[in-house]
Amino acid sequence: MSERDVQAEIHKIVTENPVVLFMKGTPTFPQCGFSAAAIQLLKNCGATVAAVNVLADQDIRQGVKDYANWPTIPQLYVNGEFVGGSDIMKELYANGELQKMIDGTAE
Repeated sequence: MSERDVQAEIHKIVTENPVVLFMKGTPTFPQCGFSAAAIQLLKNCGATVAAVNVLADQDIRQGVKDYANWPTIPQLYVNGEFVGGSDIMKELYANGELQKMIDGTAE
């Protein structure tokens, strides 16, 4: 059985998509309040989000915590950079920084 390189998979996801949210559930059916809040903030900013449901893949769920050295889900990445979780996203949204980040992903 070949060893799965979860870190490489995560790196590929965050570098190939301008806005990535690792979340519990999906954008249309979030499975926790923090993920629901995070996806709503991104929708408010008009972001096109590549959402990854960590509940569907235990390796990714743990791997993304290791990847960012961040213990909680959701996790937002913009242009390949780790931004933070829902609390950080709320602060960035409130001061206009999240919108600037999202606007910076436009082609």
